[in-house]
Amino acid sequence: MQRHYIIHGRVQGVFFRDSTRHKAVELGLGGWVRNRPDGTVEAMARGDEVALSELEQWFREGGPPSARVERVESADVPEEELTGFRVL
Repeated sequence: MQRHYIIHGRVQGVFFRDSTRHKAVELGLGGWVRNRPDGTVEAMARGDEVALSELEQWFREGGPPSARVERVESADVPEEELTGFRVL
């Protein structure tokens, strides 16, 4: 299963990407995370449904301590090969 996320709020410049990478590795997910020019963070993750739900819940709870998440968009997308979890 693969899911695409866009996280809105104060999520850039607060170690959000690196914290996401650590959380995804902890959950055994493959994928990537990157900043977007509009101030949001975008992530793509592949793994089992339980792990993807845990990552999404972590996003919704605010991610790292200094972040302020206002909204999370998520959508299941067709699977592609994603190994490891990278910060782009």
